[in-house]
Amino acid sequence: MESESTSQNNNPSSNNSGKKVVIIGAGPAGLTAAYELSKEGLRSVVLEKDSIVGGISRTVNYKGYRFDIGGHRFFTKVRVVEDMWEEVMGDDFLERKRLSRIYYKNTFFYYPFRLPNALWGLGIGNSIMILLSYIKSQLFPLKPEDTFDKWVSNRFGNRLYELFFKTYTEKVWGIPCEEISAEWAAQRIKGLSLLEALKNALIQDRPSNKEGVIKTLIDSFHYPKMGPGMMWEKVSDTVSSENSEVILNADVEIIRTGSGKVDKIGVNVNGKIQEIEGSEFISSMPIRELIQKFEPKPPEEVCYAADMLKYRDFLTVSLIINRKDVFPDNWIYIHDPRVKMGRIQNFKNWSPDMVPDQEKTCLGLEYFCFEGDGLWTMSDRDLIELAKKEIEIMGLAKTDEIDDGSVVRMPKAYPVYDSTYLEAIRIIREYLAQFPNLQLVGRNGMHKYNNQDHSMLTAMLAVKNILGGNYDLWKVNADQEYHEELRKDTYIEPKEFKELSETQPQVPIAVARGTNGVEQTIIRVFASIDKLALALSVGAVSGGAIFIATMLLILKGGSVVGPNLSLLNQYFIGYSVSVEGAFIGLGYSFLWGFIFGWLFAYLRNLFTGFYVYRVKKSAELSSFRDFIDYI
Repeated sequence: MESESTSQNNNPSSNNSGKKVVIIGAGPAGLTAAYELSKEGLRSVVLEKDSIVGGISRTVNYKGYRFDIGGHRFFTKVRVVEDMWEEVMGDDFLERKRLSRIYYKNTFFYYPFRLPNALWGLGIGNSIMILLSYIKSQLFPLKPEDTFDKWVSNRFGNRLYELFFKTYTEKVWGIPCEEISAEWAAQRIKGLSLLEALKNALIQDRPSNKEGVIKTLIDSFHYPKMGPGMMWEKVSDTVSSENSEVILNADVEIIRTGSGKVDKIGVNVNGKIQEIEGSEFISSMPIRELIQKFEPKPPEEVCYAADMLKYRDFLTVSLIINRKDVFPDNWIYIHDPRVKMGRIQNFKNWSPDMVPDQEKTCLGLEYFCFEGDGLWTMSDRDLIELAKKEIEIMGLAKTDEIDDGSVVRMPKAYPVYDSTYLEAIRIIREYLAQFPNLQLVGRNGMHKYNNQDHSMLTAMLAVKNILGGNYDLWKVNADQEYHEELRKDTYIEPKEFKELSETQPQVPIAVARGTNGVEQTIIRVFASIDKLALALSVGAVSGGAIFIATMLLILKGGSVVGPNLSLLNQYFIGYSVSVEGAFIGLGYSFLWGFIFGWLFAYLRNLFTGFYVYRVKKSAELSSFRDFIDYI
């Protein structure tokens, strides 16, 4: 990720101390950047359009009842991110047990799946049909595999796709599965199959929180006792106390550029327009909005590409239930087409401190929508009535048990991976490359479906770049799980990146020389042996050895020439210790050496291929349990 020329710069030098960094967005990425800058003694200004920090990771307080915009588990393999969480939260960081289920056809299925529960819920007949559908998908896969529906059907069978994936996925994204890019599915579930899912369902008693336990097998996670917003409120307070600013209700209206860099930003703060200058700029605002704010206006092709980017919006209806316990889960996925909701969060089960009255329960009913559609424009009162009706349809609570409710809308919650977004991002990245003092970070800032920890990591690396680094932020969360499987001794660890070790993959040896080091490592370790080449080599060496040994014995001479070597005539018909025999031995030895060399290469390739296949499947298995979490 970093070139050889990058030098160590852990402390701000004289040319860094005068820098002023302007950060757009006070979500996890933006505030992490400000926090890291303050630790380096650099001043920053954070501009937040909303009246509250945290972005989608905020916590809303309604009459003392707190709820998230979607539940946010705090779990990561990124060590520096975990260190920051613990540094900020201290004793307010709780460890919570996970319980989540899927609601489908009036039945609750444990998620991650438990085989007896799944078989009982689906029925033996349906389970057999799922298995037959899977076998069909393996014999006759759908080609080309370019959309979500084909990708999932090829790995789980069409029947399971129709039952479990189609309804929920289309509810979340609001578009047919045939229009969702297969690249999105590949990023989130890494090529799993039904057989791996069954294997995973059989393994329920693995220990958690131990070295080597794969991420998605965890049955617990950390969580701030007052919700994720507590984390970002604390970070905001820390940044503000370190000679930096976090300005709320600050709507960026103009991004002025000139001379190959960003010069200043025009901001509407509580109705007043002001311009903020800076030497470095970090943006976590949606790319589409970012391009629309540029002045002068970017080329038409770039503007068109930005307009092609789509987002899925999100709203939460919180209901206060006059009952101590409603259900034991942290959250439930709703696969039932009778209701519009996608998930239900039980915030009391995330942290008891989220609810002021322990005799009551606060549920968050989550709806996925597009800004401006029927759900989005529905009045708060009508949304609360809809939520009451749907919670009663599911049999979780009765209308007369619901004391109160509130609604929170979150625009642009999820970047959409459709068939056009990759080309749009490519065009925009090429255009933005001319502005070296502007860096994009975070989920919407990069139109990349990052989790909170990877969004934070992009911000940390952006700060490293301001201090003199040369990190490619777009490589964060690119085949991340694969990189984490590689051995540590495969890499050169750059000094500047030492404190980020075991987070992003360290720089492979070949990368430091400007080549693709990961590919080179894989080629060296697992490349197939050329059967013909090895057979010719072994044959030539064997034949040459017999030929030379025979000729040396002939030259040595004596009354008895080569009595031991003469025994070869029992295997090589016509062989003797003579010039003629030397050539006969050469031919036989070459033939048998060729055969053994070819067989060795064949068997080695076969077993290596099988081993790589098993390693790959094992790595793929590690992401299955969180599949629906990431839809």
